[in-house]
Amino acid sequence: MPPPSRRTGWLSLPHLLGGSRRGPADAVPVVGPCPSVALYAVAPLRGVEHLVLDDLSAYADDRGWVVPAGCAVADSGPLDQSPAMRAGWQRVRAAATGRLVHGVVVPSFAHIAYRAADWERERAWLLEQGLFVVATGPTELQAGLTPEELRA
Repeated sequence: MPPPSRRTGWLSLPHLLGGSRRGPADAVPVVGPCPSVALYAVAPLRGVEHLVLDDLSAYADDRGWVVPAGCAVADSGPLDQSPAMRAGWQRVRAAATGRLVHGVVVPSFAHIAYRAADWERERAWLLEQGLFVVATGPTELQAGLTPEELRA
């Protein structure tokens, strides 16, 4: 397995749900020798989506993950738009339902869902599919923790 990248920090979604305080190096998903992942981001403006996807692609490449054709997807617009209204996120969901990918790589969990209720719904769905989620942004290390866990 490739060593952790020095470029960004990350955690997989299943470790966050159990309230685990593992570090980024402990959060390596075990899904096989070469997992396939979907890349997903929301860009603020049309025409710059490739900038975010290029960084996510490099992140996946650093780990030896494969991005199947059509699974590098970006929407444009505000983050607070409902995930159900985003055509790109629906493509990622279709790839996951069709078992084309083992996980999803995003810059931040907010790219999947900005509002707490939307995130809880999407998180539950991702877990039902057995997917891992990697947020490459270093500020994501505490995402998913309750306020009490953050204060501890």
